Amino acid sequence: MRESGILLPVFSLASEYGIGCFSKEAYEFVDQLKAAGQSKWQILPLGPTGYGDSPYQSFSTFAGNPYFIDLETLIQDGLLTKKECISYDFGTEEDRIDYGKLYLSRFKVLWQAYRRFNPKETRDYRKFLERSREWLDEYCLFMALKNNHKGVSWKEWEAPYRDRHPDALKKAEEELADEIDFYRFQQYEFDRQWTKLHTYANENGVQIIGDIPIYVAFDSADTWANPELFLFDEQNNPAAVAGVPPDGFSKLGQLWGNPLYDWEYHKKTGYEWWMRRVDHCLKLYDMVRIDHFRGFDEYYAVPYKEETAVNGKWMPGPGIDFFKAMENRLGKLNIIAEDLGFLTDSVLKLLEETGFPGMKVIQFAFDSRESSNYLPYTYTPNCVVYTGTHDNDTTRGWYHNADRKCRDFAKEYLHKNALDENNLAWDFIAMAMGSVAELCVIPIQDYLCRDSDARINTPSTLGNNWVWRLKKNEISDNLVKEIGWITRLYGRAQTGKESRFTLHCKGRNQYGNN
Repeated sequence: MRESGILLPVFSLASEYGIGCFSKEAYEFVDQLKAAGQSKWQILPLGPTGYGDSPYQSFSTFAGNPYFIDLETLIQDGLLTKKECISYDFGTEEDRIDYGKLYLSRFKVLWQAYRRFNPKETRDYRKFLERSREWLDEYCLFMALKNNHKGVSWKEWEAPYRDRHPDALKKAEEELADEIDFYRFQQYEFDRQWTKLHTYANENGVQIIGDIPIYVAFDSADTWANPELFLFDEQNNPAAVAGVPPDGFSKLGQLWGNPLYDWEYHKKTGYEWWMRRVDHCLKLYDMVRIDHFRGFDEYYAVPYKEETAVNGKWMPGPGIDFFKAMENRLGKLNIIAEDLGFLTDSVLKLLEETGFPGMKVIQFAFDSRESSNYLPYTYTPNCVVYTGTHDNDTTRGWYHNADRKCRDFAKEYLHKNALDENNLAWDFIAMAMGSVAELCVIPIQDYLCRDSDARINTPSTLGNNWVWRLKKNEISDNLVKEIGWITRLYGRAQTGKESRFTLHCKGRNQYGNN
């Protein structure tokens, strides 16, 4: 069965108090997905964000973002009052997140809720602590220490805390016990609210597509608590950091700065940390997009403290051995491989061996007149097609900013003399919907025909990213009907049964045989 879904980050929902969260608006969006015949809701990583506010630079690969905790739910539970919530300044722009004001207000109001929370009366809280212990205690201690060091990176902490001396950690656990429990409370509320929303989506025939960033942030509980997992020197400085080399889009490449994995160590442990990480994500989501799939074949290593990515080099990744270990440990997995960009023969072979569906982006098809496997006629069913992703401009914005050659090629491919800029996104949506790809995912901005002001992220830039939000009632009943119409037209409407695409992911031999 052909399927479709919508890409919308949680933070982009039109919730109260400055940012999208697990609020009534999230449940209303699930209802809209169901009404429009959609079977998938794709989101971005849910981890707690730090400097730059990127969901791909999280303080923990296991923890959830406390910004997504719905304050209205805490009001209903008697932990807050409406008067308390509206007394804080979460920002004034309806369609933009003000992370500065959010940071100054959200934790203050959560402290008030925590003070009224009685863990002794909450059996589910004790169960949560027990099942999350292998990552939760380290994360909460890390965050408490970080706050008591005025938010600086753990590399700048005093040596006993930086280097995890047992006596220092024991002392911190005693002195910061209340703050540590505050972070435990946040994670409990996140887990409780997300589980409820996720269950509601599944009960209404909507599956959640989550996202695993391949790398973790250097300033994270993961690196502080497990330095042996990474390519660090004796002082726990990165030997090299992640990025991608120069290309036609960036003369200096992209310097991401994330620490790189010590894949030899991971292999010796049977990829234990990675297995726990993937297993955790498979409990949060129904399907998982693995970011930067190429990095499992080869990864680009840039010497530490380089200012650009020019002087990096490609190094061998774990390859198929990693995915075999994953299947042996966790079974057949619903995984989408983010395989965008230039792909070598070895990456293509790895993708074929895993059997994972790759990604196709319609916008990329028209960047040149050269042959491209992003043109819809080149697709095979085992792929996921997008008009654009969170890293792309909106389709309308892309068309405005594209050169004449790209525009002319798009018109030629669509067999049109001209494209109506007010509705051209729907031409691209129809192109994606009509392709043979078994799953089609469209960013909500394209259904809304929004311009570049609704872009989620511009890679390799700081500022004005991860801030776009829907306005109240921006997804109208008429729009839901139009989405449902085009979904039915191209045979992708939800049927209420388990999808063939999901069954394909589960049942396919992961190493190339049906």
